[in-house]
Amino acid sequence: MNRPELLEAVVKQTALPHAHVNKVYEAFTAIIQNQLKKGNQVQLTGFTTWMVAKRKARLGRNPKTGESLKIPARRVVRAKAGSKLIAAVRG
Repeated sequence: MNRPELLEAVVKQTALPHAHVNKVYEAFTAIIQNQLKKGNQVQLTGFTTWMVAKRKARLGRNPKTGESLKIPARRVVRAKAGSKLIAAVRG
């Protein structure tokens, strides 16, 4: 499911106007992004938790040439599924 399909499903389930659903989606994603930029964790109990993790710098290898290269340290987003989501997927 992609973004337009998700928005359409929410419109059908809630009977809200598409414009309102789109605004809520934009606000939701913007809030999560802003919190993660600040290094905060975002937890939707039972559904998912997003967090920022730090990856250390490491030495990699170019698979084509075999040449070693330095991969810099970086911040990455990690997600952990909540218990209700896991239960729903398992059936």
